[in-house]
Amino acid sequence: MTIHVKDQELTRSSLNLLYDISRELATAIDLNAVLKRVLSLSMENVGAASGSLIVLDDEGQPIESMLIVGSRIIQHTTQELSATLNYGLAGWAVRNSQAALITDTSRDPRWLIRPDDRAERTGRKSAISVPLTTHDRVIGVMTLVHPAPGFFSAAHLSLLQSIADQASIALLNARLYHESQRQARVMQAVAESAAVITDVLDLEEVLQRILVQISRALRVEVVSLALIDQKDGCLIFLASTDQSSHRIIGQRLALGEGIAGWVAQEGRGMIVTESSDDPRFLCEFDRQNGLDTQVVACAPISLHGNVIGVIEAINPLEGSFEPDALKVLTGIGSLAGTAIHNAQLFEQLQAAHRRYLELFEDSINAILITDLAGKILEANRQAELLTGAGKDSLRRLAIHQLITEQDEGAEPQTDPHTYGDTRTYESFLRPDNGRLIPIQIYIRIVKIEDDDCLQWIIQDISERKDLDRLREDLISMVYHDLRSPLANIVSSLDVVAALLPPQVDPAVRSLLNIAMRSTERIQRLTNSLLDIKRLESNQPVGNLSTVSLSQLGKETIEAVQPLADGKGQTLHLNIPADLPQIRIEADMIRRVLINLAENAVKYSPPGGQIYLGAQLGEDWITIWVQDTGPGIPPVEKDRIFDKYTRLNTMDGPKGIGLGLNYCRLAVEGHGGRIWVESQPDEGSRFCFTLPIGNR
Repeated sequence: MTIHVKDQELTRSSLNLLYDISRELATAIDLNAVLKRVLSLSMENVGAASGSLIVLDDEGQPIESMLIVGSRIIQHTTQELSATLNYGLAGWAVRNSQAALITDTSRDPRWLIRPDDRAERTGRKSAISVPLTTHDRVIGVMTLVHPAPGFFSAAHLSLLQSIADQASIALLNARLYHESQRQARVMQAVAESAAVITDVLDLEEVLQRILVQISRALRVEVVSLALIDQKDGCLIFLASTDQSSHRIIGQRLALGEGIAGWVAQEGRGMIVTESSDDPRFLCEFDRQNGLDTQVVACAPISLHGNVIGVIEAINPLEGSFEPDALKVLTGIGSLAGTAIHNAQLFEQLQAAHRRYLELFEDSINAILITDLAGKILEANRQAELLTGAGKDSLRRLAIHQLITEQDEGAEPQTDPHTYGDTRTYESFLRPDNGRLIPIQIYIRIVKIEDDDCLQWIIQDISERKDLDRLREDLISMVYHDLRSPLANIVSSLDVVAALLPPQVDPAVRSLLNIAMRSTERIQRLTNSLLDIKRLESNQPVGNLSTVSLSQLGKETIEAVQPLADGKGQTLHLNIPADLPQIRIEADMIRRVLINLAENAVKYSPPGGQIYLGAQLGEDWITIWVQDTGPGIPPVEKDRIFDKYTRLNTMDGPKGIGLGLNYCRLAVEGHGGRIWVESQPDEGSRFCFTLPIGNR
């Protein structure tokens, strides 16, 4: 009668079961008898409906198995159960040396779905799989199944693990008896190879040691090794014991081509006793490389179940391979996969470390590495030059001892949770000489030796700050020095226009109009410079009046029309006349519209179309100017409204980068916002809003 284990009965059931197993297996040595008894006792005491027990050799391959369904023993199942080792729950337990409990097989990817598992058959199940381990080596795996989901619990898992621990020695003894001296020789050869191969991390040395171990174990004329090139999927030969190895090194084979290509493609080893009779053998490859292959053994090099290369052993000195030759070659191939992978990772790590050091030390910017509290851990050469301190001195400091006057005098923020991937701000560096250096700082979290650290990239922006001051001084000078004479020019032109007789030569009138428009543009520029200074100092917008946006749009078109006519462009005005009037500083917003319209004319090609429009929202009026120019790259959209910022164009219009900065300050001064919608080669649409709540 089947006994269902309950948690409160676990101790008594476990003790009885372990006693029975110990007594019955104490003298057992026949492998099939041990398999049957261990599996039967486990199923009976855990309440499983079916179970399997697979015994593995030292290479992890199934050498014997037992499958019981109900009371029936299913014979000859080793090959059928090998799929479970490759893809199923038992294989996962073996690969991870860890027991597994699945309460619902339909919800766990580790369960290999068979026809019997489909919904129209028995459907969902519960399963337990436990590796049988001895001397830290997995020698088998036992899997039990019940047709009811959720049947097995942690108590069942614990009991089955106890069974596995008790039965492991008996299984090992039976397996060793079954394999006899031949298997012991395979184990010895593989163990010796493992100790030698895994002792180094240099890839070239690892490859040579693999070849030497195979040559000694199999006693052959030539051993060659090829790895799969991840770029094109071909095998490329990287090492050989042949005295003329320079011929074969670098040779390539497609997967499936030749014996080596076939083994790499199929993922299983083979011995060819008469190479000339095998259709997969490439005679031409032999001739090209000066080989005379008669007998060949070839095995895959595997890593985590994937073939990464092959090993070929050619022409045994005794004329033929011993029965265990392929096992030895396959075992060393399995070890070689891990050793090669580790060597490749080490090589990549070394290369990455060298690249990092080169980038770190040779950077034109100062770089400091700190812990999350701000203590300096590392500094590059540029940091030493900028601070005037050596690395040892810097490592005794915290970042706030170097960086000061950041963000209204606050200490530098080193909490990585207060900013995104990269945080940037301007501050001052206090070097040893005490002179403050203006700097731009970029901070981001980096992982160094599994620890979260902060990387501080520091740019000396002294020249930029000096240039900004020169610009400010120049603009201030231009404004103050131009304002008075410009007013005289405007007054003089007004007088001249009034004195001209009606019948004056049209050419004279045209020249006068050009002069008046030009002075108006200069006046707009000087007024904008004054407004920029006022708005930057947070002075409120004054001289508010109720105006019509439709009228402002017409005035904008009139001001920009001559410039558009010169390029054969068409201006379109689409501001509804019934829009509500709003209170704004009319001249300031007029200059915003003219600035945006002039930019549209400048950047649009000859014959282009420029649109000026507006629409009413719930609380806002949105105004836009759209052109047919080259568009604005996405990375430039947020910065084009900054002061002194211009697009990086080789042949575009020139300027000092104040127009859009003025537009932003003017719009935000009225409580609105401004942005650009654009895609490269699709034109740009500059939009801004003005509130209508105070109309």
